[in-house]
Amino acid sequence: MHPMLQEVQFSRRSLLTSTCCGAGLAALSSLLADALAKEVILTDDPLTQRPPHMPPRAQNCIFIYLVGGFSQMDLFDPKPKLTELHGQKLPDSLVKDVQFAFVKKETATIMGSPRKFSRHGQSGLEFSELVPNLAGCADELAVIRSMHTEAFNHTPGELLFNTGTQMAGHPSVGSWVTYGLGSESRELPGFAVFVMGNRDKAYNWSNGFLPSVYQGVRLRNDGAPILNLTNPPGVSIAMQQSQLAALRDLNDVRYRHMHDPEIATRISAYELAFRMQTAAPELIDFSGESQRTLEEYGVTRSEDDARTFATQCLLARRLVERGVRFVNLLHGTWDHHKDLERDLPKQCLVVDQPLGALIRDLKQRGLLESTLVVIGTEFGRTPVSDNGQMPDMPNGRDHHPFAFTVLMAGGGVRGGNVVGSTDELGWNIVENPIHINDMHATMLHLLGLDHLKLTYRFKGRNFRLTDVGGRVVQEILV
Repeated sequence: MHPMLQEVQFSRRSLLTSTCCGAGLAALSSLLADALAKEVILTDDPLTQRPPHMPPRAQNCIFIYLVGGFSQMDLFDPKPKLTELHGQKLPDSLVKDVQFAFVKKETATIMGSPRKFSRHGQSGLEFSELVPNLAGCADELAVIRSMHTEAFNHTPGELLFNTGTQMAGHPSVGSWVTYGLGSESRELPGFAVFVMGNRDKAYNWSNGFLPSVYQGVRLRNDGAPILNLTNPPGVSIAMQQSQLAALRDLNDVRYRHMHDPEIATRISAYELAFRMQTAAPELIDFSGESQRTLEEYGVTRSEDDARTFATQCLLARRLVERGVRFVNLLHGTWDHHKDLERDLPKQCLVVDQPLGALIRDLKQRGLLESTLVVIGTEFGRTPVSDNGQMPDMPNGRDHHPFAFTVLMAGGGVRGGNVVGSTDELGWNIVENPIHINDMHATMLHLLGLDHLKLTYRFKGRNFRLTDVGGRVVQEILV
């Protein structure tokens, strides 16, 4: 019998003979159930691969989060009527019960888009002139135009998009996926994270209440993505292995006594760091990449931000190629309350080329069929101009949670496909509303996980990424 089970049974008998307090027994039962539920997932290595609930369409995921809320009607959801009505007031019926972050409803006017849209690929999907490289991947992309959320400010919106709930302290998508499936890679993290921009919030890739082994491992933007890959002078590989063996023995003794999953995490972290000393230098060595590949991603570009994001996209491909389960890229900020006409093209110049190159590169290497790519943001932007801040500056758009766009491609996604639609102003959804929990349920489904079965017991109940909602969106699937 497992020592913990023996200990639990003894504790129950002791309590039954010493107290008649039903409430105390109920509380104890809940705590013991939590402990035993957590015990089930512990193995010698918490990231050991585990079988999916169903045959997966994708083995890996690259989750690209454009932080701040990009303007869907200027990029992916053309609205000619909006441009036609530019400068006019919105009907009171649309705005009377709406809460905005900054817009003053009484003086707000419709803001059309100056962007030219055209059709691309055999599917004829429409894309803005600002994203020609993503447009070139039209037949690989599902464009979901009917996303919606309850969050109209950034922090709750970020939490909902990345963790499935507006409450802090919950696991991120990548943590849930690595908890459910483990990782194929033994030499690199199961969940890797790259961050650019001013919304550098660790809750977006946190493990929450899951064991910390499932937290995203953040890789650096400047210099080598991973530090301390070489031993200091005088420390040989044999010496290091001997130290690790001693640490593991000590941690094993402590784990058998305490049954704390964080001890298993500690063991795993030390041993992964040792293995990374061999694998990581090869990961970041681009000498084997063709000059054409480097140029297509934009790794050779002169602008720092553009070069950095291009490098991250190339590393994302190299990571999934080496078995890393989940790669998270966060790029910000897309929060354009003012001067949208100047700032949106700047951001698109940074991300469009690398994202298009990533999808094409995955496809030509035969990796797109097994790699799910998601490109999204926490909410959309308003069809009216933001007149609530800095009135002396050119207009931008406010936060709009009622309708926005997310793109998906790769493993099991039906490309060349528009899912859902909005009204002629882009204000409300008119067909097939899709909540962020639905997006998460669909992602898990494509990775072979049933969102209703992927649970973790915490504080007396089973939690899941989709919490009490979520449905698999069949229209996205092949």
